[in-house]
Amino acid sequence: MKPDQWCRLADSPATRRQMFGYAAGVAGLVALGQVPAGASDPVPALSANPFTLGVSSGDPRTDSVVLWTRLATEPLADDGRGGMPQVTVPVRWEVAEDDGMRKVVRRGVAGARPELAHAVHVEVDGLRPGREYWYRFTVGNETSRVGRTKTAPDPRWATEIAFAYASCQQWETGFYTAYRDLAAQDLDLIGHLGDYIYELAIGATGGQRRTPLSSAHNAAVMTLSQYRLRYALVNADPDLQAARAAAPWFVMVDDHDVEDNWGADLSPTGVTPENFLRRRAAAFRAYFENQPLRPSSLPDSPDMSLHQRLRYGSLATFHILDERQFRSPADITARLDPNRTMLGAQQESWLLDGLGRSRSTWNILANQVQMFQLDRLTDPGLQQLNPDTWDGYAAERDRLWAGITARQVCNPVVITGDAHVNCAAELKADFADPGSPTVGVELLATSITSGGNGSDTSAAGQEWLAANPHLKFFNNQRGYIRCRVAKDTLRADYVVVDKVTTPDGAASVRRSFVVESGRPALQDA
Repeated sequence: MKPDQWCRLADSPATRRQMFGYAAGVAGLVALGQVPAGASDPVPALSANPFTLGVSSGDPRTDSVVLWTRLATEPLADDGRGGMPQVTVPVRWEVAEDDGMRKVVRRGVAGARPELAHAVHVEVDGLRPGREYWYRFTVGNETSRVGRTKTAPDPRWATEIAFAYASCQQWETGFYTAYRDLAAQDLDLIGHLGDYIYELAIGATGGQRRTPLSSAHNAAVMTLSQYRLRYALVNADPDLQAARAAAPWFVMVDDHDVEDNWGADLSPTGVTPENFLRRRAAAFRAYFENQPLRPSSLPDSPDMSLHQRLRYGSLATFHILDERQFRSPADITARLDPNRTMLGAQQESWLLDGLGRSRSTWNILANQVQMFQLDRLTDPGLQQLNPDTWDGYAAERDRLWAGITARQVCNPVVITGDAHVNCAAELKADFADPGSPTVGVELLATSITSGGNGSDTSAAGQEWLAANPHLKFFNNQRGYIRCRVAKDTLRADYVVVDKVTTPDGAASVRRSFVVESGRPALQDA
């Protein structure tokens, strides 16, 4: 099957069942793509270096990681194929114990298939826990940059963990200065909480980037070829490439990765579910092709298995949530309806069961949308809540926190993206009662670029702080959050950049908080 056939399917009046049947055939081809190619297979003549989209690693476990690259000699070719010939290309890969790639411990050859836009997802097993490794790819005489990765610590080890997370990186809104800073940190893990791409049209001058673009970019992204092209545009950024090569990543889809404010099978624009599912199938396929995900995450047409759990020694477990595929339609008037869901019944049970079994010192819930209640009005007789966040699903939020309390879950910490602002909040058993118990904390990271330069504060932010006593910090700049997890404390540094509209911005720590183990409260560091 050729990519243009998938594109035609994504635009055809297929039913969901027909799409599922089609996806099963695709899965067989993809499975073949993960079987190592023969070292003697011919390498087609390529017009240029194929490693223009960088390298990345992900899903770290104690003995394995996933290595990723996607070949593209012409990354911005309008058809989304990256200038690659429509044949399988053998890609040699190596993993070493040193950054000079002299002590190679694993190597092999994988086939970069056109059905996957010449993406490669290599599962490397047999590694040692809590170890740094370096890796690279080779095609013919061309070699990729060397990436750094790291396995998770042994579950018995109380190894301190340094991680960072980000979201919302609208390419045309600014430069990825925050990633330049993030790449320079010594991190064990990096998380991306959604809106890796934006599906909106980009004008011919590339917005704040002032980069000439072809007319193919100046349209809403809807088909597989368009999603592939948008990922190529984003992944070609040198600062993002540096961050992706610096440490292993975990990733999650949010709305703009498909369409703004989508949920489950529904588009907010009112198109039919069948048409929206075709678009979602294309978006998920391109997402898989461009992220360091295990082959088991290959989408089944419009469905994709994304929520997962990563254990890091005895200190931390990351519970990575999917808050788009299973949610009820947004309706703020029904926020207290116990039948409405953000996670879906199966994922909610998975989360609470996993939290109940966890023996980690810290339980980190990686979450796309704001969980703390945010009343945007200071008038005590009025409330203004956002139906797209957990405020629109308050009954399930109450059930979640009651379940965490009943299970005596150790140190729940919610990490969040999406909102384009920095916030730090204490999560209350009852947000209507400021004196009710605090059951956890939430560390909400601003965007990488979305929203432009921003400012240290804003009138809206001042109103939010006044109306929500559990909200302890607000900032309207761009950046990311860096955390260090230790036995007794978790420290969060809010890193901001002074500007993103020009490439010469500078990063600094705006504020830091410490959470003590056994005490769910935000303290200034």
